[in-house]
Amino acid sequence: MLKVNEIDVYYGAIHALKKLSLEVEQGSIVTLIGANGAGKTTTLKTISGLLRPRSGSIIFKGVDITKVPPEKIVAMGISQVPEGRRVFAGMTVLENLEMGAYLRKDKKGIAKDLEEVFDRFPRLKERRKQLAGTLSGGEQQMLAIGRALMARPSLLLMDEPSMGLAPLLVKEIFEIIKDINNRGTTILLVEQNAHMALSIADKAYVLETGEIVLSGQAGELMKSEEVKKAYLGG
Repeated sequence: MLKVNEIDVYYGAIHALKKLSLEVEQGSIVTLIGANGAGKTTTLKTISGLLRPRSGSIIFKGVDITKVPPEKIVAMGISQVPEGRRVFAGMTVLENLEMGAYLRKDKKGIAKDLEEVFDRFPRLKERRKQLAGTLSGGEQQMLAIGRALMARPSLLLMDEPSMGLAPLLVKEIFEIIKDINNRGTTILLVEQNAHMALSIADKAYVLETGEIVLSGQAGELMKSEEVKKAYLGG
């Protein structure tokens, strides 16, 4: 579904991603783990079109999207749940969700998807008229996920969905991620909670200072001594 081929990304003179390559197969959960500053968020932003690689290519469903604008990438089926939630604080829950569908014209489909989001997140339904900025951290994370789903993506990019959440909420968020995947959405997950990410992923990549240093089946990487020492507290 997605092939990232040897991309180089710079912030000014800083070489943020170095010949980075990865693949995401349709129907899978792929996770990208690494320390702060490794380049995980940069990778997602580049796939989303928010950053442009200086070299390399990004292929989505056989189409080169390397130079495609972000809004067209969303229309093609890639949505992102950004790091730190980034909800529209001054807008209601309902308005935030409607923003997720801003490129869509099918009113009946939007209404159906809205009800599905409310079925998945009953707390959002209860707070549909509440300003997003007044929600708890966990509720804002659910809203950010719901907003991304309103674009009806075939590939969902998730950036640190467990960040700042209590352990019980972290478990709930990961159950939601598995459920979204089980319903047919492919997921590329960036996550600092390596243990949780590896426990639900099919494949994993380990990123260090802009380079992929390890990759393989998530279950196998969880057993790796190198990964245990660096990311699993082993």
